[in-house]
Amino acid sequence: MNEHKEPMNRERVIQLENVRVKYQVPTESARTLKEFIIRSVQNRGVHTQEFLALDGISLEADQGDFLGIIGANGAGKSTLLKLIAQVMRPTSGRVYVRGRVAPLLAMGAGFHPDLTGRENIFLNGTLLGYQRGDLEKRLEHIVDFAGLWEFIDAPIRTFSTGMNMRLAFSVATDLQPDILLVDEVLSVGDAIFQEKSLERINRYREGGMTTVMVSHGMDVIRNQCDRVAWIDHGQIRYVGDPGTAIERYTTAMHEREAEPAL
Repeated sequence: MNEHKEPMNRERVIQLENVRVKYQVPTESARTLKEFIIRSVQNRGVHTQEFLALDGISLEADQGDFLGIIGANGAGKSTLLKLIAQVMRPTSGRVYVRGRVAPLLAMGAGFHPDLTGRENIFLNGTLLGYQRGDLEKRLEHIVDFAGLWEFIDAPIRTFSTGMNMRLAFSVATDLQPDILLVDEVLSVGDAIFQEKSLERINRYREGGMTTVMVSHGMDVIRNQCDRVAWIDHGQIRYVGDPGTAIERYTTAMHEREAEPAL
């Protein structure tokens, strides 16, 4: 586990209480616009079924925590981060979040493909709550950290996935947020930028920033996190020691792979 200075007067900044999230998933779809209109006129609509993405989740994090979230694809990890980011509401239960949240939930989210990197700094920064004057003052530092001066006036659609990640991370963390949410985005960057990003995160932790990271990179989870939550089919199976969480998760995955196909 990474050693870091404990902030004074740690407060609870994230609290989820018995949270459930249900989605309506179409079981069939209209193949044409004409079919859709006919279904609507006949009041038949499109048949759906409920999918329970999160089922009774209770989880908390304090100021300065580094909480890891692991689990298979479709387990509910990204839905959990969206709740904390407050970009969606739970079907039931309570979500409490205190402080300014910087979400890095999807590569390129908040970027417009036809705008330049420079223009997208102002667009994305505004969405994160920056004032334009602050962004103008921080522009040089943001681009320096991302290492993108050569490309900053090119359209974002010409950027690689790694370049998108570097710019998104640099904008979101140029000013220390209270809570940083990271959904796999560091995994697409080069090793040098990953190291630089983790150094910034660890420095901000000393100032009390809380980080919640979803990742399939078990080395990062093991080395960086104070606690790890393993989510499986929308439920938390374990929360606690990173090594124990990883061991239980990987064991369960190996057992499932070994099960004979029906």
